[in-house]
Amino acid sequence: MRPPLPSEPKSICVLRLSAIGDVCHTVPVVRALQDRWPAADITWIIGKTEAALVGDIPDITFHILDKSMGWRAYPRLRRQLAGKSFDLLLHMQTSLRSSIASRLISSPVRLGFDRARARDGQWLFTTHRIEAKTKEHVMDSLFGFARALGIPEGRPRWDIPIPDQAREYAAQYVQAGRKTMIISPCATARYRNWRNWSAEGYAAVADYAAGKYDMRVLLTGAPTGMERQYGNAICRLAGCKPINLIGKTGLKELLALLDEADVLIAPDSGPVHMATAVGTPVIGLYATTNPMRAGPYFSRQWVVNKYPEALKEELGRTVEEVPWGTRVRNPTAADRIHVSDVTGALDRLLASLAGGE
Repeated sequence: MRPPLPSEPKSICVLRLSAIGDVCHTVPVVRALQDRWPAADITWIIGKTEAALVGDIPDITFHILDKSMGWRAYPRLRRQLAGKSFDLLLHMQTSLRSSIASRLISSPVRLGFDRARARDGQWLFTTHRIEAKTKEHVMDSLFGFARALGIPEGRPRWDIPIPDQAREYAAQYVQAGRKTMIISPCATARYRNWRNWSAEGYAAVADYAAGKYDMRVLLTGAPTGMERQYGNAICRLAGCKPINLIGKTGLKELLALLDEADVLIAPDSGPVHMATAVGTPVIGLYATTNPMRAGPYFSRQWVVNKYPEALKEELGRTVEEVPWGTRVRNPTAADRIHVSDVTGALDRLLASLAGGE
């Protein structure tokens, strides 16, 4: 049942704290709200890191829940929201942290996920729920909130601002008239044992792209010890000597680089969805998560998908036989990806971009 709302809601609160990829999936839903109700006052409760990427979107008031502050983050958010009330709360994250934050938001209509997807007891914190769906991409599931409000689906749009400073930074590394490949080799440290492919594989693909297509190869990533080690290893192994920018970009600089690049190669991680947001094709390397659920939204045809094989080996079951969000937690799963799988995807992608398919 559609939530009871004024014909033109004056104020809407969006609650989606993290992570980078999921926030990228949320932006098109917020854009749909803006398009439908341009006069509405929209507030977004978001994580600190994620705000660095999208917190300058015009006509949205952002309030940060900084998880590094622990429990002290909640009184701070309460003070920020003091005296505010909203016609509608979109509770778009199933986590205990976000549900606790939702209790600080005053709204008579609190829309959350359907009971089957309302993990961590989210259904206890909502008054209305979106329609139950199964086997959807994450972004499609978030668009369930728009559908529940009677907003028809269109082509997703992001329009995340890229500051001039970030574009100037990217211009130092992307040469006009020469194709650029970005390799973002690592997922977050939380997933380091099972999502990441080998440095040897990335180095071989970098050399292939540079040799066959004269592509400039850039490495990007966060300033963690693991990612720096990956970057150093790739540069040591690759004959083409990629430009190593790991630990040297903020999210806006990375977004600008992705906007200028011709292709991104990465495992399931935030940059995959940042590239999608700026329209850059992605060759996603997926062995531990289902790309039909969490792959690059417009580039699923280029994904190297070893998930069915890894799932069969790990659990003895097929994709159809397991819950939709099932992950393979095996540090050797990505070893199923071969260099030829990735170079073949690159060949097909570049042929398509050139009009060869």
